[in-house]
Amino acid sequence: MLRRLLSQASTQRRSLFGTSVSLSWCRQYSSSPPLTSQSPNSTSVEHLGDTEASPTVPSAAISIDRSGLYNPPEHSHEPSSDSELVKHLKSIIKFRGGPISVAEYMEEVLTNPKAGFYINRDVFGTEGDFITSPEVSQMFGEMVGVWVMCLWEQMGQPKKLNLVELGPGRGTLVADLLRGASKFRNFTDSLQIHMVECSPTLQKLQYQNLKCINKNDADGDAEEQIISRLTGTSVSWHATLEQVPAGGFYLHYAFLDFSVPTIIIAHEFYDALPVHQFQRASRGWCEKMVDVSENSMFQFVLSAQPTPTTLYLLKRFKWAENEEIAKLEQVEVSPKAMDLTQEIAKRIGSDGGGALIIDYGLNGIVSDSLQAIRKHEFVNILDNPGTADLSAYVDFAAIRHSAEDASDDVSVHGPMTQSQFLGSLGINFRVEALLENCTDEQADSLRTGYWRLVGEGEAPFWEGPEEQAPIGMGTRYLAMAIVNKKQGAPVPFQ
Repeated sequence: MLRRLLSQASTQRRSLFGTSVSLSWCRQYSSSPPLTSQSPNSTSVEHLGDTEASPTVPSAAISIDRSGLYNPPEHSHEPSSDSELVKHLKSIIKFRGGPISVAEYMEEVLTNPKAGFYINRDVFGTEGDFITSPEVSQMFGEMVGVWVMCLWEQMGQPKKLNLVELGPGRGTLVADLLRGASKFRNFTDSLQIHMVECSPTLQKLQYQNLKCINKNDADGDAEEQIISRLTGTSVSWHATLEQVPAGGFYLHYAFLDFSVPTIIIAHEFYDALPVHQFQRASRGWCEKMVDVSENSMFQFVLSAQPTPTTLYLLKRFKWAENEEIAKLEQVEVSPKAMDLTQEIAKRIGSDGGGALIIDYGLNGIVSDSLQAIRKHEFVNILDNPGTADLSAYVDFAAIRHSAEDASDDVSVHGPMTQSQFLGSLGINFRVEALLENCTDEQADSLRTGYWRLVGEGEAPFWEGPEEQAPIGMGTRYLAMAIVNKKQGAPVPFQ
């Protein structure tokens, strides 16, 4: 009886309006077909017929979309086994009234403030989910330090230099860089280190690995400052690159420019930036989305309409040959990678300096590379989100074009393989020097780490269990540099 009365009241309330403006926020993806289907379903929209308008209300047509209204499930006393992140993702999809992009799914899984994969845990090393190059061997950070010092010398050895690392992990790379450069006091005294990190857990690890102290605790300065005891260098943390102070505090006096240049290190950072995936269908390129199936599991579907990210897809196609595009059935694009590269290029173009990007990827369009890794093993991307790392191949060609489009004051060099990059900087001589003064156990560790950094495939000298054989990533990882044109080509890209 109560339901009937409420229904009647709702009907009477609608009849008070003659007609109204069509609602523009109707759900676009509520009927997106699964990947096995190529034909879109139409969105269900109720159209009310014209009624006699009130003298004070103009006549128009009303269009109401009820497909996104919340329909509470039947009450159940059984507890849900979904994690907090899974519940959060499902609530986003329900609130939107349709699926979310793969990029939004990826961003929530990795950096959700409460349950993101990177936020509340240490995911690196043998006890974590994957191992990065700095964790493999100290030689990686030392060689990156050689590159930074060489670029610093090319800039004329400025008195101040902003050294920025994007996604520093445990801080191992910068720690090894500082240790290796500790004898070059003019260089280390010039540094102001900026760590771009969103995870509170990893920030604490970086603080520890850099042997940081609060300067107030050391000498009672009024202004708080954090320094690394490795070299006495100041260290600060930021959530984004935008928050890092630019070298734009220019002091022009007697035609002298005392701006502070910036060197940015992005090692295995771009691969974690969200990617949008597109698939060729009978109606054209459709974006792949993440939806909730009837059995309450996550599934992939295709968008029924073009999405805003299609503009980035078209932009990426402009940089490719028609023959390359014609062979593709799937494409990945990363608007965040393109935008970040433009921000980097503009900063380097105005402040001076350079950026070093090292990651696994391709020097061309990336097709379908998104993968999930949990405890060093590949797992399903949609399986138990938040418990596995998600990453995708880096499109180095898109990085190059984005940088060149953003600033006429920068030049882009590479990519070259990680093996070529480290070899040209002298890693071969470094490993030989280290092998002269070490135990047999240390020597085995050095050889293994060296092979992982510069080798290809399984190490030929390995005599242990086959499943533990070190795999070289020297050719799978690429290195690219973006520098201010005034400084010339950086080593070893000449």
